[in-house]
Amino acid sequence: MAKKPTAKKPLAKRPTAKRPTAKKPTAKKPTAKKPTAKTQQHDAPESTASSSAGPARTFQEVILRLQRFWADRGCIIVQPTRTEVGAGTLNKHTFLRVLGPEPWNVAYVEPSSRPTDGRYGENPNRLQHYYQFQVILKPSPKNAQELYLDSLRALGIDPASFDVRFVEDDWEHPALGAAGLGWEVWAQGMEVTQFTYFQQCGGLELPRVACELTYGLERLAMYLQNVENVYDLVWAELPSGQKISYGDVHKQDELEWSHYNFKHADTAALFRAFDDCEREAKRLLAVAEPHPLVLPAYENTLKCSHTFNVLQARGVISQTERAAYIARIRDLARGCAETYLQTRQNKGFPMLVGPDRAHFVTDPAAPAADAAAPTEN
Repeated sequence: MAKKPTAKKPLAKRPTAKRPTAKKPTAKKPTAKKPTAKTQQHDAPESTASSSAGPARTFQEVILRLQRFWADRGCIIVQPTRTEVGAGTLNKHTFLRVLGPEPWNVAYVEPSSRPTDGRYGENPNRLQHYYQFQVILKPSPKNAQELYLDSLRALGIDPASFDVRFVEDDWEHPALGAAGLGWEVWAQGMEVTQFTYFQQCGGLELPRVACELTYGLERLAMYLQNVENVYDLVWAELPSGQKISYGDVHKQDELEWSHYNFKHADTAALFRAFDDCEREAKRLLAVAEPHPLVLPAYENTLKCSHTFNVLQARGVISQTERAAYIARIRDLARGCAETYLQTRQNKGFPMLVGPDRAHFVTDPAAPAADAAAPTEN
């Protein structure tokens, strides 16, 4: 059996690679050195995006345009994870797929739950449930920044006219053992995207740097529709001409889930649920046949993470306990990362094809370089 991958750095240590230098939106592409990877980065397909179609007029249209834009540039479009997560990064299509050398280009909407951010539907721009649009480009293309700017143009945002700025902001998620270099992207003084070059995930160094783009869909839509209250956003316009607002879709959710998260969640049941999901995740990672069940184990890890977040909202976890719970989640996430990478390695990294394969995989069936040529009969 192949040797089990191990982390090369302590989880808490920040990446030390040189930061890519963000360029102004008028630049054709970033020129600074990206974080080191074993293979050369490639250019993604050139964009023909423009804002000639006009600004996206509804929240729904923002999603549809982003899906079409990234699908046209080689991303598969997948669906959200089936359990609560605090960010699109926690979806298996990011957390697990950025591991190892296999290429992976994906885009998806992720409903994100952050119980402590609830405000009973009374705050115009703070929610306990909101939407992100997540893009992973692995390996990171050399023209990633220009592709991102083109995606804004596809929404009807001209970066040169609307003060789009890249603000230095390295990213770290302690509970996931994940970190990278990058920026917040601001438009007209409001953060609309997190742009990150992933270097570590699950405590493991990444052999190929992945570019992660996380769009804040509500903020982009508020910018495009020129509204100051998220509940006033037009979610969709029906063929009849009727407009459905964001408030029509979600305001009751915000009220009721805020009450649940802050006042009515059964804390004793949640503590038991955390322990049960932790125990189940560990058991699944130890399954021998057919092999460790990493995907069910990771889903139980996500349940631990969300349960912990609800317990925090209920105010029943002290600072000391908080650190201990984060460490428990981090240990599960690392176990899932190591086990997933091991299973892919055991399969020979099947999605790694073409010339890149020789950089990462030694085919045991291949003849030795110095083997004698067979003689003809």
